[in-house]
Amino acid sequence: MMTLRRTSLNVACLALLCCGGRLYGQQAPQLGLTLYTESACPGYSLFAPKHYTDTYLIDNEGQIVHSWTGSQYEPGQTVYLLENGHLMRSCMVKGQLSSGGGEGGRIEEYDWDGNLVWQLDFSTAQYMQHHDFKPLPNGNVLLLAVEKKTYNEAVAAGFNPSTFQPEVQSRGYMLPDFCVEIQPTRPVGGTVVWEWHVWDHLIQDSFPTRANYGNVGAHPELIACAADGNRIPAFWNHMNSIYYNEALDQIMLSVRGNSEVWVIDHNTTTVEAAGHTGGRYDKGGDLLYRWGNPAMYRAGTANDRRLYQQHDAHWIDANCPGAGNMMVFNNGLGHNYSTIDEWTPPVDANGIYTQPTGGAFGPTDFTWTYKADPPSSLYSGAISSAQRLPNGNTLICDGVHGVFLEVTALGETVWRYVNPVVRTGPLVQGSEIPPDPARAGEYMNAVFKVHRYPPDYPGLANRDLTPKGTVEL
Repeated sequence: MMTLRRTSLNVACLALLCCGGRLYGQQAPQLGLTLYTESACPGYSLFAPKHYTDTYLIDNEGQIVHSWTGSQYEPGQTVYLLENGHLMRSCMVKGQLSSGGGEGGRIEEYDWDGNLVWQLDFSTAQYMQHHDFKPLPNGNVLLLAVEKKTYNEAVAAGFNPSTFQPEVQSRGYMLPDFCVEIQPTRPVGGTVVWEWHVWDHLIQDSFPTRANYGNVGAHPELIACAADGNRIPAFWNHMNSIYYNEALDQIMLSVRGNSEVWVIDHNTTTVEAAGHTGGRYDKGGDLLYRWGNPAMYRAGTANDRRLYQQHDAHWIDANCPGAGNMMVFNNGLGHNYSTIDEWTPPVDANGIYTQPTGGAFGPTDFTWTYKADPPSSLYSGAISSAQRLPNGNTLICDGVHGVFLEVTALGETVWRYVNPVVRTGPLVQGSEIPPDPARAGEYMNAVFKVHRYPPDYPGLANRDLTPKGTVEL
C-alpha cells in the first residue's frame, strides 16, 4: 500500500494525493482529510457521527487508529476517552420522554477492546439525560437532564401562561433542566449522590400571590421565569453542555434557551444546592456567575447580548494559552454566521466572581474571536464545539456539516477533516453528503462535538495506535 505523509498540503494546488492507499487525480478529496499542515497540533481526534453507532479515533492524517463498534444506539450526544483508555458515550434511547432536541437517556462505558463494562439507564416518563455529561476525577459522572413539570406546576411557580408557546399547553408540561452526579455501580446502574435543579432557583415579578415572587433585577443569582419577552417552549432552558472545574469545584452550564452561560457551586450538599446558602461560596445552588445575555436578569438590552444559542461552554484547560478563560461555539442564530468566542471572566484566585450592582456581569466583550472569511462560510445553527489546543490553535466542529477545522490564533486554517459517515455507514470517497430530511440546514454526516487528545494522554499509553486506513471507503 502506498503512503504519503501530508506535512504541507495546499488543497487548492494539490495535483496528486494518496489517501488510505487510494490515489486521486487532479482534485483533492471531498471526504475525510482535506488539509494537513505542519502547524497542526499533534494528537488524536475522537468523534461519534450523529446518525451512526460507531465511534472513531483518528490521527492527524485522517487514519483510523481505533474505533468502537459495540453500541446499538446513536450518540445522545457526547463521547469521551477516559484516562484508563475506556470510551464513555451517551446514547439516544428514544424513551418515553422527548425534549425535541439532544435526547439521550443512557450512558455506556466500553474498554479499549470494545467490551461493555458499565451501563446506566436514565430515562423514564419523568426525567431524561440529554446532550452532555462529564466524567469527574473521583470516578463519578455528572449528567445533564430534564424533568417533567406539569402545566399547573408551572403556573403555580409563577410562569405566565400567556408567555408559553402553544406546545406547553398541548403537551400539558414543560421540561426544565437539572444536574445529577452519579456514582457508578458496575456493571449496571448507579447511585445519585448530588443534584441541582433549575426549579429551585426561580424568580418572577408578575404574580405576588404565587411562588418565587421578587424583584428580578435585584437578583441576578436567580433564574427569571420570563425576562426577555420571548415565548417559552416546553424544553425551556435547553442546556447543551456541562463542564467541571476541579480547582474551583464549579460547574459550567451552557443554556441555549437563554443564550447564557451559568456557573454553579458543586461543593454543596443536595439540600444546600436546593437553597440559597451553604457550600464553598455560601450561595447554595444560586448562580455564581452568568454571562451572554444580561436582558435575562434585566441588566441590559439586546445591544448588550454577546451569545446566540451557543454550544460547548467550558473553561480553557490549564496547559493551553488562555487557561482559565471561558470559550463557546457561538452558533449565531439570527446572524447567519457562527463564531468561536473566548472571554475572561471577572474572577479571583478563590473562584469569587465580581458581582454587579444593578448592572451586568462582566466583561463587556470577548478576549478572542474566530470569524471565518467570509463569515457565512462557517455557519452551524445547532450542535458544534470548540477546543483550545496546547499549541494555541483551536479545534472547531462545524457540527451540522460534519466538518472539523483547526485554526491558528490569527485565523489561518491548518487542518481540515470532513466526517464521511452517514446513517448507512462510511461513504465512498467523492460521494455527495445527503441533507438531513428531519432538520433543515443539517446534513447526515453531522457531529455533535469533536475532541483532540495529545499523544501523551494517559488513556493512550501503551495502546496500539497503528494507522488502519481511512474512515471513508
